[in-house]
Amino acid sequence: MKMIVGLGNIGREYDRTRHNVGFIVLDALADKYDLTFKQDSEHHAFVANWFFDGEKVLLVKPTTFMNDSGRAVRPLMDYYKIELEDILIVHDDMDMDLGKIRLRAKGSAGGHNGIKSIANHLNTQNFNRLKFGISHPKHTHQAVIDFVLGKFGEDEQVELAAGVGKSLDIFEDFAAGDDIQTLMNHYN
Repeated sequence: MKMIVGLGNIGREYDRTRHNVGFIVLDALADKYDLTFKQDSEHHAFVANWFFDGEKVLLVKPTTFMNDSGRAVRPLMDYYKIELEDILIVHDDMDMDLGKIRLRAKGSAGGHNGIKSIANHLNTQNFNRLKFGISHPKHTHQAVIDFVLGKFGEDEQVELAAGVGKSLDIFEDFAAGDDIQTLMNHYN
């Protein structure tokens, strides 16, 4: 069994914001495969089961808010007995151009509090992640918080869609059994 976790914040005010790109890509996968997320209050998440190429994949959108995402991830891993190499965390990265994707098998949180929370709860920084570029506010002169909590503009939809499409390809290959090194070699 595998688990893909999209990071984001719960609430209508956060729908389709840059910081919620993890939710955006999981919602796109759910739409493509006609999946429904259901609330799992015990594990502080919305979850959906996806079966692809004979593999069960748990899709997870934590309800803990971004900065406390580890509180949902660790208990789900323990409950379903999911190994560390079988998780993939999807999060925004403002140091990458919009729609660009980079896979990593480990690394620091890089200032991302959701990743920091997961690392703290897992007691390691060695977990797979898909970093989704959202660009940087230096081009807009906005404060960082206003930028990441802002919605994608109409002029950003092409790059956003390209990144979402590439993410779905990665999810399918991950579910089909490709390990993180194979995915990095192919997609990075």
